[in-house]
Amino acid sequence: MSPHLPRPAGLGYADLVDIGVNLTASQFDDDLPAVLERARAAGVSRQLVTGTDLPHSRSAMALADAHRGELFATAGVHPHAAGTVPADWRQQLDALLADPEVRAAGETGLDFNRDYSPRPDQEAVFVAQLELAAEREKPVFLHERDSEGRFFELLEPLADDLAGGVLHCFTGSERDLDRALEAGLHIGITGWICDERRGGTLQTLARRIPADRLLIETDAPWLLPRTIRPRRKSRRNEPGLLPWVLATLAACRDEDPVQLARITTDNACRLFDLPRP
Repeated sequence: MSPHLPRPAGLGYADLVDIGVNLTASQFDDDLPAVLERARAAGVSRQLVTGTDLPHSRSAMALADAHRGELFATAGVHPHAAGTVPADWRQQLDALLADPEVRAAGETGLDFNRDYSPRPDQEAVFVAQLELAAEREKPVFLHERDSEGRFFELLEPLADDLAGGVLHCFTGSERDLDRALEAGLHIGITGWICDERRGGTLQTLARRIPADRLLIETDAPWLLPRTIRPRRKSRRNEPGLLPWVLATLAACRDEDPVQLARITTDNACRLFDLPRP
């Protein structure tokens, strides 16, 4: 397979940062080296590998250790996993957050859409991770879906204690955006913005996000950008397709994509203390 992926016509980028990619997912078991090669060829120089529970957080750390300077990790418990954590999960997570390759606490938050874990468990595990992040002075990597304001009710009292954070894969309302910005959060934009069926609200709100709060991510292997041409046979997303997210975001904001690339990379380096080229 060619190391190159389709790119937006006439546009080339270098030094992009994918702040949310699930490289520990089984979809990458067979060809991870090729995935990383294609990401480099597409200009994606650094990636933050998402930890969604304790085992996946350890796997994310192992990838970061094996690819120093290119891959970095988050460590956390996703709300889907909140109901099955072991009794000593907080101590285990605290030890993971002490590792220098772990640049953020999470993925953590609330998901009342699927309710894979009981809501009281989600809330308790979320607050505990916010507290750990504050103690370790690590930013937070956050998930919110259909919590009807409860996410912000739990976050806002602790926001001033946090070392920043990102509301990953933002798909919320104008009010959600305002509350996230008021809490000091960055906003993570994924291929959701490339979806003509579901992304209309995000396309409109994209103009309202301050430039210094913007981050881009693929959330691979999910959320394949629907703007890719020619269309891909595979539905798997990968970090090398991040330029399509950037191109659509720039179009929605009526901005130069090359300049926007520099801005989002600078934001990612600052928030997650990533090395600069």
